[in-house]
Amino acid sequence: QVQLVESGGGSVQPGGSLRLSCAASGFTFSSYTMRWYRQAPGKERELVATIGSPGGRTDYADSVKGRFTISRDNTKSTVYLQMNSLKPEDTGVYYCYADRAGWLPTYWGQGTQVTVSS
Repeated sequence: QVQLVESGGGSVQPGGSLRLSCAASGFTFSSYTMRWYRQAPGKERELVATIGSPGGRTDYADSVKGRFTISRDNTKSTVYLQMNSLKPEDTGVYYCYADRAGWLPTYWGQGTQVTVSS
């Protein structure tokens, strides 16, 4: 059974930090590129960060560069998103996503809510 389970969301004041986790099971985690997306109410889902398989390369949306860090621990089948200097516009539901070039299916987590407000 394939599962991606996000955790670590919550409410924080502007300038604060959160660390999101996504625990994977049911597939060969180390072979998959892992990504974080987010979606604010009424807006399209957007790609926030990517980390390659089995690790190494990372990419970030311009809006989060210098503030967010994606990492993975293949021994734990877990991907993380460290979010620092949070802004109100970072508010949304954050989703974990796994994909592998030329392979189907891809997988989505259920999402975790992040709220940044004073």
